[in-house]
Amino acid sequence: MDNSNKNKKESAVINGSRFSDLSAFYEVVSQVLMKDEDWKIGTLDGFDDILYGFKGEMIWKDSQKSREDLGLEATMKFYENKIRQGKPFNINLAKQKLEDVIAGNGKTLYEILIEILESHKNITLILD
Repeated sequence: MDNSNKNKKESAVINGSRFSDLSAFYEVVSQVLMKDEDWKIGTLDGFDDILYGFKGEMIWKDSQKSREDLGLEATMKFYENKIRQGKPFNINLAKQKLEDVIAGNGKTLYEILIEILESHKNITLILD
């Protein structure tokens, strides 16, 4: 196995003009970070997991558009879908998160994604 790329810093661009919902976000991120893989990201946990393999600068272009696209309305739909689907999702947790978001205390999908990115010390996030 070749480890020569182990410490190489990368640069990746997430272009907010190329998506307007969470599933399209996953699609764009999969194209950017997983070019050579035959599977795609489909969950917040999956997004978090693939970031462990990335080291460097992550530039989120049109991040203001994404803030709106993945804001309150999209977040409410996200939790409503989990509640409607039921298992394997934790319905009570989804209901609590939905109530929190409606009350203005919860995080939007955009804020959750930013939090995930910022939790990775190997990534420098630049909002453009």
